[in-house]
Amino acid sequence: MKPQVFHSSSSVISCFLAACVGLALVSSFAGPEEDATLTKVGQAAPEFTVKTVDGKEFSLAEAKGKVVLVNFFATWCGPCLAELPEVEKQIWQKHKKDGLVVIVIGREHQATELVDFQKKNKFTFPIAGDPKREAYAKYAKAYIPRTYLINKEGRIVYQSVGFEEKEFKSLLAAVEKECGAGN
Repeated sequence: MKPQVFHSSSSVISCFLAACVGLALVSSFAGPEEDATLTKVGQAAPEFTVKTVDGKEFSLAEAKGKVVLVNFFATWCGPCLAELPEVEKQIWQKHKKDGLVVIVIGREHQATELVDFQKKNKFTFPIAGDPKREAYAKYAKAYIPRTYLINKEGRIVYQSVGFEEKEFKSLLAAVEKECGAGN
């Protein structure tokens, strides 16, 4: 009969904690879950209304007939902070003359928090707060940044989660197609 080996309680606790940390790291870097996204390309975009930092009301219903880019972000989100300057430079500045409407929505942010954020980053596109996730909850349960391109008929023609260069190029192509750039 082999003698039993007893581990000290501190080494058992250390192994347990290491396993928990490992699971937490894996889950935090795991891709978006299927059920985190409530929308699909081709469906009518859920309507919402938000107030921009300059006090204007933005209503998706009132934007029907125009191409609309909706972006959900947070000021503390690294990928969001990488994506927004590209939205400003490569989408907003290039396509606002084509009638493109852009609304960038701070998930869980008050509009007052976003005024300085907009100025500091020199963003000229409209920004609104969504402190209670009322607009966001119509599109998703988790994960930002999220970007949606909505056509003139009010249907989602493109959606993405996160920010990667390859995915952003797909967004640019979709924007150009919907805005009729090059026609």
